[in-house]
Amino acid sequence: MAWETLTRWERALERWQSALVSRLRPTREPVELVDALHEECDSHAVVCSESRVVVPNAYEVELDTGVYAELVHHDCGDVGTLLTDNLARYGRRQGYEWAGPLTVHITPTPLPSGTPYRVHSVPMPHVRADAFPSEG
Repeated sequence: MAWETLTRWERALERWQSALVSRLRPTREPVELVDALHEECDSHAVVCSESRVVVPNAYEVELDTGVYAELVHHDCGDVGTLLTDNLARYGRRQGYEWAGPLTVHITPTPLPSGTPYRVHSVPMPHVRADAFPSEG
């Protein structure tokens, strides 16, 4: 059952990524949001010792309001949870240690034309997913 759920969630993430890429960057090589999260994680890694690399645990993804509306229209599920799960798997493969509980929060934001999203991260040892401001 859990494997089927994961597969369904991964398919939803793939549909979402495809919609994002085709809608906003049809003529350019896309930088996918998942890759942007991985890069954000990698670029803020702190090597504490040979066996310990700490990375931020709180990620804020600002999605252009049009992209966000498209996600809602396509019923892509809880994108924040999908991205959190993907980032957790990536961190395990890299051997990263999170600065606290991992969360990815999605916020609809008016962004400049051609900018479908922005990604920010911070280490927050005691963050909870509901600690971010509510969408609305």
